[in-house]
Amino acid sequence: MIDAQVLPTPAGPLSLLCRDGVLVAAGFTADPSDMFVRLSPALQAEGLDVVDDLGPAAQAVRDYLAGDLLALDAVPVEQPGTPTRKRLHEALREVKPGTTVSYAELAERAGLPRTAARAAGSACSQNLIAPFVPCHRVLPGSGGYGGYYYGVPVKEWLLAHESGRV
Repeated sequence: MIDAQVLPTPAGPLSLLCRDGVLVAAGFTADPSDMFVRLSPALQAEGLDVVDDLGPAAQAVRDYLAGDLLALDAVPVEQPGTPTRKRLHEALREVKPGTTVSYAELAERAGLPRTAARAAGSACSQNLIAPFVPCHRVLPGSGGYGGYYYGVPVKEWLLAHESGRV
């Protein structure tokens, strides 16, 4: 069974989906089924149950919102993807709060050539576990905020929170 909880945040409701204590999806939506339908058919076959408290994952969000910007890093995550995508997601988790990287820099940190910026962009757009896999910390090399699956205002809030501007 996939357990889900929705937590209020200043950036909007955040749905968390866990399987056996491992976060398999998270996103800024009030409806956990929005995230559930993005999971693999095998995980969807396990079913979805909304619970009152997911424990460590929910506590990590509360701690993050209270100022412990490293709290999300302690939560185990798992999402599907090619070996390249998995390397990019791992590299994303190493980008520290309050800092940002470009897509080319993310590719380089994942041990890929800087020309793999397109792959880095794809990994961000397919990320199922925001903000635990912090794709909001990736900005276009040309400037600005770029896009964000949950909207640029959410990305702006997350970056402002992590840099102490909130």
